[in-house]
Amino acid sequence: MAVVNPTKHLTDIDEWHKMGAAGVFSENNHIELIDGEILDMAPIGFNHAGHLNRINKLFTILVADYADTSVQNPLQLSDFSEPEPDFMLLKPNADFYCTRHPNADDVLLLIEVSDTTLNYDQNKKLHLYARHNIPEYWILNLNDNCLEVYRKPRGEVYGEKTTLQAGDNIVLSQLPHININVAAIL
Repeated sequence: MAVVNPTKHLTDIDEWHKMGAAGVFSENNHIELIDGEILDMAPIGFNHAGHLNRINKLFTILVADYADTSVQNPLQLSDFSEPEPDFMLLKPNADFYCTRHPNADDVLLLIEVSDTTLNYDQNKKLHLYARHNIPEYWILNLNDNCLEVYRKPRGEVYGEKTTLQAGDNIVLSQLPHININVAAIL
């Protein structure tokens, strides 16, 4: 008798969208497609949600004429990855991305608000975003009360990491006229 080992079935974007349209997933599922795998994400707690609301309010005011804001919406990175980052600043789009999901070239800044998913965001998500050349990736680290800033993607890593505290300011790499007081989002 021949030995057969099970193999992993990776899902691509087309299959992922068909499953969504067919109602395979309930609306309460918080799932993402990462490197062909369908992953259950942690539920969003009140602290996470509150910080995300704070980020959204601040950036909506600061970048109204320069970028589109996106909160927990899909980002198509490849045929096998469509995460839903907590927050993104996107290049302006005339139809606000009604006819397609944004891709890596559209991203000016990507932020993950992180408490229970900190290790995942510092590793799997960081490698994913670097691999797709997201120019600036922030982790709002709620566990350590700091902002981790990653810039200069190279392969699966970022060439530059800075950790900022409440007394610090940061200028966006893609929108250098925007200066953020870190305390405003911590």
